[in-house]
Amino acid sequence: MTDQNTSETEHDVPETASDAQHPSSTATSVEESTPETGPDAPADADATTSTGESHASDASEDSAATADPDASEPSDSDSDTDTDADTDTDSDSDSDDASDDASDEDSDVDRLENEGDIAADYLEELLDIADLDGDLDMDVEGDRASVSIVGGDVSTLIGRNGEVLEALQELTRLAVYRETGERSRLMLDIGGFRADKRSRLERVADEAVAEVRSSGERKVLDPMSPFERKVVHDAVAAAGLSSESEGEEPRRRVVVLPS
Repeated sequence: MTDQNTSETEHDVPETASDAQHPSSTATSVEESTPETGPDAPADADATTSTGESHASDASEDSAATADPDASEPSDSDSDTDTDADTDTDSDSDSDDASDDASDEDSDVDRLENEGDIAADYLEELLDIADLDGDLDMDVEGDRASVSIVGGDVSTLIGRNGEVLEALQELTRLAVYRETGERSRLMLDIGGFRADKRSRLERVADEAVAEVRSSGERKVLDPMSPFERKVVHDAVAAAGLSSESEGEEPRRRVVVLPS
């Protein structure tokens, strides 16, 4: 009994020894089990990295989303500054326009005064040639220069119904044109002839306006010169009615129209 057990024990020991001589099998088993978890570890690392990047990206987007409205929407102070700048610009523009208008008016007055000076020189020579006495008055009336010869015996320069006066006015305008190169609308009066005639024409216009308002029909006046028609048109407009000219020269006339 003892020998048999010993023999069995001896057979068992080598097996244990064999296992001891080949520890790699156990290590291999452990190593084989380790790689099963190895791929998972990098994947988890990648997932962690990706998650970190995602969180960083989300944080960046949130920060950008928060910053964008402030960047795109102007502050109240900027808006107020822009409004003030626009107001200042409009004010400067209005000031420039007013300055330009004043400059244009001054330029027109200077031009008309120059026309008056040229006309006065021309008429003074004419009076010397005709050996007539007379004083010259110059003025600016509305949009035209005005020259008057007053004093002395100048009735010969007026003529019948102002025909000589009209001719002298055209000659004076030509003298101005020769010096300036621009067409002149200068008005010439001699001995107060036009002033008296203006007063008579204004009375004619007032009577025509009253008649038209009473009858409700238009009123045709006698033929008139351009100067006379201009006086009547102005008087009718001042009374609140309208008028027009019809016909051909020298029988062109004013027609006063009902309202």
